[in-house]
Amino acid sequence: MKKRWIAVGLLVALVAAGAVMRIFFPGQLVAWAAKQGIPGTLSEWRDPIQPNRPIAWGQGPATAPEGERPPNIILIVVDDLGVNDLTLNGGGLAGGQVPTPNIDALAREGVNFTSGYAGNATCSPSRAAMMTGRYPTRFGFEFTGIPPAFAATVGHADANGPHPVIFRDDLNVDVIPSQRMGVPASEITIAEALQARGYRTLHLGKWHLGEADDLAPTAQGFDESLGMRAGGGMFLPEDHPDTVNAKLPFDPIDNFLWPNLPYAVQYNNEQRMEPVGHVTDYLTDNAIAAISANKNRPFFLYLAYNAPHTPLQATREDYEALSGISDHTTRVYAAMVRQLDRRIGDLMAHLKREGLDENTLVVFTSDNGGAWYTGIESHNAPYRGWKATFFEGGIRVPLFMRWPGGIAPGTIGQAPGSHLDMFATFAAVAGAAIPSDRAMDSINLLGGIVPGMAAQPRPAPLFWRSGDYRAVRAGDWKLSIGRGSQTAWLFNLAEDPTEQRNLASAQPERVAQLRALIEAQNRDLPPPMWPGLVEAPVRIDVPLNAPWQDGQDWIYWTN
Repeated sequence: MKKRWIAVGLLVALVAAGAVMRIFFPGQLVAWAAKQGIPGTLSEWRDPIQPNRPIAWGQGPATAPEGERPPNIILIVVDDLGVNDLTLNGGGLAGGQVPTPNIDALAREGVNFTSGYAGNATCSPSRAAMMTGRYPTRFGFEFTGIPPAFAATVGHADANGPHPVIFRDDLNVDVIPSQRMGVPASEITIAEALQARGYRTLHLGKWHLGEADDLAPTAQGFDESLGMRAGGGMFLPEDHPDTVNAKLPFDPIDNFLWPNLPYAVQYNNEQRMEPVGHVTDYLTDNAIAAISANKNRPFFLYLAYNAPHTPLQATREDYEALSGISDHTTRVYAAMVRQLDRRIGDLMAHLKREGLDENTLVVFTSDNGGAWYTGIESHNAPYRGWKATFFEGGIRVPLFMRWPGGIAPGTIGQAPGSHLDMFATFAAVAGAAIPSDRAMDSINLLGGIVPGMAAQPRPAPLFWRSGDYRAVRAGDWKLSIGRGSQTAWLFNLAEDPTEQRNLASAQPERVAQLRALIEAQNRDLPPPMWPGLVEAPVRIDVPLNAPWQDGQDWIYWTN
């Protein structure tokens, strides 16, 4: 901490005496400050982190009312989990050495949407899509909200290859504060819709949809909230005796996180405080307590784990249980997945103990595909691509729904499902209203699956966008356009689900047709509420730490 305050003093001196430096090297200065942990130090100075205090969750009725009631809804979202991180389909981490029986059971005991898609290839826009049932670009939410210091750290990193990482210092002018990078209050969230229907609405974990009080969960339809308003936090203090850490020196994102992230959570609008133990355990324990407090009334629980996103921190117990994995980074990541699976199993067991299992819809998904920056190769196998790319590995995610009272076990959802569809699906199950005063992009995925619910075909293709990198899936055809090793990637997913054969040059008419859909969808969209300050090359088939080679497919990702 002493070194950080020395760095703060040095930064102040540079700023006071170095106007020229700020004019010509502002990004470098900010990046240097971030690596010293100055943003984290200043944040803790402005908002000190208090000791932990137990949460007294609001208590529902002492007894359950007579008659039927709408089902409880639990939405479990994990962070950066790849489809091959689960053992459901015979895969799994480290060649299947990390079983995920509890998560797999959600798919086997309900419906598995085998073509489940993220709202976007990065965290914040996906979460905005889930909460609103709308493409976030409809209201200017195009990029993941990050502080400019974070963007500068990434933007001034070594690209480890022939294509530079670009920091758009020219756009870093009058950018809204990172605390205001969120879903506007004018949007209607699914929490608000369910709250109006009489549900008790609870948020635990990662928010990342606005840190300011008027954009926080409790201002967006949640009765209670416990977690991180920003994009994440430390799972344990770095020097905690129960943690095993894996740092990624080749990753500029990781280089920002370790010196700056707090070990802290926030309950409602109260002051930040330390959690108890590993954050995955802390969130699960509190989710179980919140369920018990609300067992006699309908509730909506949004449980948004920040695992297994970096910084990679496992409990020592879970790490030691995986001694067969030789690579340290893979072992730490795998231990985090093992912990997630165990604790989700604990949550499901608690529902049964409370007699809530039959009448609770549990949904499991990841915000996007596995990340290229972990250095782990097989997150998204057999699909190509990573988080931040619109290849299937970046946007194809687990999407399971379990509801014993409404969904037959072993059901397979064949049609593409999207994070966008959480709104209409939950509204249909709860009998809540869908906004009629705005364009909605959400359909009820349980139509034709739950008895009495009519099937609802998707009225339009699925779209993704991040700056000038864009994609559409229309039927079996998928087109991505942008800058990179190609300008267009065209695949027939029915014949080539893992996107091995780019048909763009062979089918220019198909490319033109799909490009026209993208242009039409984007024609009337507003400009982003904040700019994408970073443009980074991301390779499709190898992780960040692999050496660059000629002929590798890559895209420029804007955020």
